[in-house]
Amino acid sequence: MEITIRQPLTFNEIGRKDNQEDNVYPSGKNMTIDNRFFVLCDGMGGHDNGELASDTVCHALGNYFETNVPNDGIITVDYFKEALAYAYDELDKQDNGSVKKMGTTMTCLYLHKKGYLVAHIGDSRIYHLRPANIDLANGRLGIIYQSSDHSLVNDLLKAGELTEEEAINFPQKNIITRAMQPNLERRYKADVFSFSDIQSGDYFFLCSDGVLEQLTNERLCEILSENSTTDEEKLEAIRQVCYDKTKDNFTCYLIPIDKVVSDD
Repeated sequence: MEITIRQPLTFNEIGRKDNQEDNVYPSGKNMTIDNRFFVLCDGMGGHDNGELASDTVCHALGNYFETNVPNDGIITVDYFKEALAYAYDELDKQDNGSVKKMGTTMTCLYLHKKGYLVAHIGDSRIYHLRPANIDLANGRLGIIYQSSDHSLVNDLLKAGELTEEEAINFPQKNIITRAMQPNLERRYKADVFSFSDIQSGDYFFLCSDGVLEQLTNERLCEILSENSTTDEEKLEAIRQVCYDKTKDNFTCYLIPIDKVVSDD
């Protein structure tokens, strides 16, 4: 399978916070149509050096992927677990001994010759969307995959203890149940999945939870299904949903799939 992407896009906004704790890899001029992997991390607010934790994990995973490319071009779950262990090792080296450990969420997308791998820890989110399947009038959102947040509010939703409406203003909405932190007795595992269902015209969207303060699934799908707008205009429409309203840092990747050629 040969997957071609258009220019990957990102924004990295501080919101109403004093410092930026979100990080992405790659970024800036290093983002090209040749990129195969994308990592987005959100440092834990209220913890020491959240920005250091997110930066460390982003660059550790990025460096591992760049220097340990599988000969067969296939990214397996075991391969990702090795990369994650390396990132944890690098995070351990940054431990400053603080009682309140620094930490970060982690999301990762890796496109490869058999499809794509997604992995996450925490409440930053990954979407795989297919605009061709979106029919908002009939309730079809075209979401092929959406990661399940590792958060207290999501656990309560799944247990039936909260409704979707109650979850919106839940006072402990920011509590996550998994994070990457240094020198843990037991390291939190990532949810890792591999899929082969990918088509021309699809989008991947990775975002920190700050984006989700304002952006609903319905609005995201509405923006991506608009045929008359460019990828850059779609990204700007998403940014405007959050701009000057989101309290947290808000960061995202938008990765458009241009063409998929099957091996068959």
